[in-house]
Amino acid sequence: TLFRSGFDHTVQGAYGAAAGTARALGLDGQGIAQAIAIAGTTQNALRVTRTGQLSHWKGLAYPNTAMGAMHAAILAKYGITGPREVFEGNKGFMESIAGTFAIDWAQENYEGVTRTIIKKYNAEIHSQSAIEGILALKQQANIAPSAIKQIRLDTFDVAYNIIGGGEEGEKKTIKTKEEADHSLPYMLAAAFLDGQVMPEQYQPQRINHQDIQSLLQKVDVNCSEDYSARFPQEMVCKVTIETNDGQIFSVEKHDYPGFTTSPASWNQLLQKYQNLTKHIDGTLAAQIAETIQQIDQKKITDLTDLLAQINVHH
Repeated sequence: TLFRSGFDHTVQGAYGAAAGTARALGLDGQGIAQAIAIAGTTQNALRVTRTGQLSHWKGLAYPNTAMGAMHAAILAKYGITGPREVFEGNKGFMESIAGTFAIDWAQENYEGVTRTIIKKYNAEIHSQSAIEGILALKQQANIAPSAIKQIRLDTFDVAYNIIGGGEEGEKKTIKTKEEADHSLPYMLAAAFLDGQVMPEQYQPQRINHQDIQSLLQKVDVNCSEDYSARFPQEMVCKVTIETNDGQIFSVEKHDYPGFTTSPASWNQLLQKYQNLTKHIDGTLAAQIAETIQQIDQKKITDLTDLLAQINVHH
């Protein structure tokens, strides 16, 4: 509904970030309500952030929402009030953005966090199972990139519309990191050529190299009604590679390590973390990881004190 009405998904994040910050600040129910009201009224970002020619703002939009939500919570702490009818009021969230919906508070709980999904690859979230699929084909079939005639991806509507060339623009003119990590053709080509999709795959020299630019043009993304009906309970896709001599290789994926149906293990998360923290001191990185693993037994300052010691080196 947000996408269709032209608003970004960060709009939803404002409510959660404000509630969490207000709770951490020790506000009572009234104070938390005011924080949510202020954040919900002010943080309504446009979806153009992620459509057409993508900019740096795509990566900064959610941090900006978090900053605004934190500011709202601090204002609420000092007694500033917000529109309490932010959801159902005249020109509120329902009327302006989402449409009317009902909430049965007797059925609601705090278990939504257990449905959190985590990226395995440094790529847009809806691409994860597709990347998993093409890496499986790469390992199984041993196909030379020059032998590929076409890579076909059948996927669900959300992935197709956001990163596959659907409603939010074509995805085969790739010049920047922001365009690359929201392009299924680019990410699949990168995965096949490099065996991975991590920050290295978004360096300017990698993006502009002829091998990846050539292969991404051979990627054809299609929307499957069946797969669309199964999302978000599953993240189904089918990757098919056709070679120049007519051979067909195909694999279907329903999820990936990090999805609700296939939770990532601590060791899998640690491996990703280590790949992403090569630029900081190894001993410090290990201390941060250990603190995170035991976060329920630690004070938050134990973690922030370690994070403050990071001195990035390249």
